[in-house]
Amino acid sequence: MSNLIAAITGAVIALSPAVPAHHHGAGTTSLQLTLTHPGRNASGTHAVTLSCDPPGGRHPEAARACSELAGSGGKFAHAPDGRMCTDVYAPVVAEAKGRWHGNPVSFHAHYANDCVMHSRTGTVFAF
Repeated sequence: MSNLIAAITGAVIALSPAVPAHHHGAGTTSLQLTLTHPGRNASGTHAVTLSCDPPGGRHPEAARACSELAGSGGKFAHAPDGRMCTDVYAPVVAEAKGRWHGNPVSFHAHYANDCVMHSRTGTVFAF
């Protein structure tokens, strides 16, 4: 199972979007965030919108998610945060599409379970 998690971690790092490290303050941030749990019924898919500058949309923690994205330069995934996750395989797919400070972004990553995903994405996909 640890080899699977290592493979997923590597795939997530490889799929992290290339976003300019700086922006000129122009452009809006508007993202469609989607979580899908393969193998579950239709209720296994959930989507929200996230806007930043000012924070808003249907994301339950928009301000915190925007702050985390700003701190990472617009990257959706980061190194694991150190939380302990079980080896239970309950796959989840996280996707983001839209604009970050006016620049188009697209993110797609598979994780072994929700805990692993939250360890790698923080609050952005916490909905």
